[in-house]
Amino acid sequence: MMFLTKKIRLKPDEYQEKQLWKSAGTARWVYNWTLDRQNENYKQGNKFLSDNVLRKEITQLRKQEDFKWLNDVSNNVAKQAVKDACQAYKRFFKGVSKYPKFKSRKKSKPSFYNDNVKLKVKNSLVLIEKVGWVKTSEQLPMNVKYNNPRITFDGKYWYISVGMEQEINEIELNSHVVGIDLGIKALAVCSDGKVFKNINKTVEVKKIEKRLRRLQRRVSRKYEINKEGSRFVKTSNIIKNRKANTILTQTIIKHSKKSPSSNNKCNRENQTLQSCNGGLECNWNDEKSSFIKSNSQTRILRIY
Repeated sequence: MMFLTKKIRLKPDEYQEKQLWKSAGTARWVYNWTLDRQNENYKQGNKFLSDNVLRKEITQLRKQEDFKWLNDVSNNVAKQAVKDACQAYKRFFKGVSKYPKFKSRKKSKPSFYNDNVKLKVKNSLVLIEKVGWVKTSEQLPMNVKYNNPRITFDGKYWYISVGMEQEINEIELNSHVVGIDLGIKALAVCSDGKVFKNINKTVEVKKIEKRLRRLQRRVSRKYEINKEGSRFVKTSNIIKNRKANTILTQTIIKHSKKSPSSNNKCNRENQTLQSCNGGLECNWNDEKSSFIKSNSQTRILRIY
């Protein structure tokens, strides 16, 4: 068995989006509160506080008048944020990661957890706690066990990602061999004549990049015009243009190699090669030419 992660875009209405922001903000605040609580506890010379102890403190905070806003979102959001912060410390103690840092409102990625038991799915709908039934761009698999559901915001759209168990099908080997050249103009060129296009070189992406360059030059000129001595003044027009830049940048990222849509395209083309060549597997992130032979363990001979 293996875990397959599926990431799907959400289409919330105005009220649902406000609730999503509340949940993401609460998760960030509780995460920072946990880090601060652990730091104070360490300075006092006490032992590391477990997530169970801190969860009980959060429950008491929810009953206070000043922290009643914590009840506007699901209690699982705060509980998981405490667990994530404690897990970050444990990874640091093991030497796996760096010392955990506080999450900034501007720089951190808005995200929060949804209980996998309370996550319900209908036709193009998903039920999120304290948010309601939210429309999805694709259909989430139904009647399966979900693992670690997370809702994230990439600067333009909201997404939900879930893990699901999937059985591994054994692939029958054959003697067919194919050479693959990973390039820039074309995504991949196979020795049998098949050519896979690079979506980053499409007309749509090039037009968006051209618009982005123009907007960036416009913002730069406005900064120079409104400059007061050595200090740059941010006007309302500059803020408006910067927001437009952000939207265009996210649109370009959507088509880039890091985007889910581009990864889906590479996965589909990978499956096409597998079906044609009997168990072929390849890694599209490798920038060098490769000679790949059909094998269940994927033997790759690199050509330098």
